[in-house]
Order: sequence, then C-alpha cells, then structure tokens
Amino acid sequence: MAGVTDLAFRLICKSYGAGGLTTEMVSAKGLYYKDKKTESLMMLDEREKPASIQIFGSEPDIIGEIIPKVEEFSPSAIDINMGCPMPKIVNNGDGSALMKNPELAGRVVRAAKDAAKVPVTVKIRKGWDSETAPEFAKVLEANGADMITIHGRTREQFYQGIADWDTIKKVKESVKIPVIGNGDIFSGEDAKRMLEYTGCDGVMVGRGAQGNPFIFKQISEYLETGKITYYPTDKEKIEEAIRHVKLVCELKGENRGVLEARKHIAWYIKGIPHSNELKTKVFTISSERKMLEVLENAKERIK
Repeated sequence: MAGVTDLAFRLICKSYGAGGLTTEMVSAKGLYYKDKKTESLMMLDEREKPASIQIFGSEPDIIGEIIPKVEEFSPSAIDINMGCPMPKIVNNGDGSALMKNPELAGRVVRAAKDAAKVPVTVKIRKGWDSETAPEFAKVLEANGADMITIHGRTREQFYQGIADWDTIKKVKESVKIPVIGNGDIFSGEDAKRMLEYTGCDGVMVGRGAQGNPFIFKQISEYLETGKITYYPTDKEKIEEAIRHVKLVCELKGENRGVLEARKHIAWYIKGIPHSNELKTKVFTISSERKMLEVLENAKERIK
C-alpha cells in the first residue's frame, strides 16, 4: 500500500469507521540518514488516531537508533513491515526477505522493543515460498512483539491466488499475543468469515479499501447486525473522489496532489457507467480546478 495510504486516504477511511490506521512504509535507513522526504511520511493527524507508523529495515542497530525519532511523531504503535514483497525492498534484505532469516528478524524486533515506549507490532506473510509463519511468529513474540499481522500469501505469490486463512489460524494458535488477519477482505461478510474461521483478533483491510473507504462502514454494520444496508451510489462514489482530490491537494499542493489523486479516482469510479472515458480524461488533467469540474460534470450526468 506504499503510495496509497497517505494522510488524505487515511482520514477518509477514518471517516467511514476504520478502527486503526497505518502509515506508508518508512525507511529506517532514510530516517537514519535524515532524509526529509522520509520524515514527511510520518506526519500524523489527531483526527486519525489511533495510528501506527510503519517502518522497514533489517539492521538492528539502525532500527534501535531511529525509534526515538519515530516516536517524536506520537504514533500509537510502531509497526515493522516484514511482509512487503516488492523487489526493491526484498533485494536489500528488507520486507518479506526477513522471513528467510528468523534470527535476524528477532534481533530487529528486539532492537525496536528495547528502544520504544509504545507497542511494537510486526506485519508478516505466510512465508517466503512456503509456510513458515507459525514458527516465525513465535520468534517475533519471544523477542517482544506486541502484535502480529499476517497476510495469507507467500512472498512468491505476491498478490496472486487465494489468501491462505489456514495459515492465519495456525499463527493465532502458535502465539499468545494478538493476531490480525489480512488477505482477501473485500466485504463485511469476508471480515466476519475470517474472524470466525481463524479466531484472529481483528482484520486488516488493504487493497479492499482502494477507492472503497465505504468498506469500513459495511464491515462494522455486518459485524454488529449480520446484514449490510449501506451501499454507496455512483454519485456518492464520485462525491468521495471529489473530496479526496480537495484533501490531497490541500495537504500536498496542487501539482503533486492532482498527480497522486488520479489513481484514487480510477479506483472510485470503477464500474460506474462510462468510467473508462472518464478515467482517460482524468489522467490528462493537471489542475485541481479542471479535475473537480470534470468530476462534477460526471456526477451530474448520473441519473
């Protein structure tokens, strides 16, 4: 979710009932070498809390060194990403590459835990190319991890195939700390099925929230009542896209905001009549005023 879960996106998800939020991945090395762009990723807003700052890195000394800097931004927890499958991350030994080295992963967690005043949590996968998560989770717990989030795919799968919820269940059974399940949560029904099937303590929604912050309201409703009555109309989807454009431009400036809003708009309008035509038009726009005008016109055309 790098490049997706910025402050604008998180605030919108929060407005629909997301319980806990996590920043984009923050490079421990970037912080260590005082990269200003890296620091900007940690900006939190009081309106979104509780929110975690997510870091990645594989050098225990550097992890321990940068934790006080991370805590200056007042996160509710510090989450260490050991699940990212992207080549530019794993080729440096970070992200899910750590799942090939449980001993080093344990030292990374211990370094963070020894330096942190807030809880330290870890995001992992099913394994690198086979299931190793249950034993791996025990190592993390032994080194002080306060919670584990487990995505039910291996690194080699990336996001292909079906998430293995049996692995999530095994991880939950292997440790005493809370376990959050992740993978293939695209509806309120999915969330309840995962909770019941795996026994996990909560669910994390990733790709299911892209262009669909409404999912958090639907999950809450389904868990409380066993049914979903709220489904956003096409007009509401475009209205949320308009809100998103305004918010991201307010936070990042017009030039960057418009560029970053494009992918979000494409997600919001997916499935809406004439969405391909609208998407093509949106991806040629470079001004906030013009983008809002195009979206408003599209909204008015919906019957």
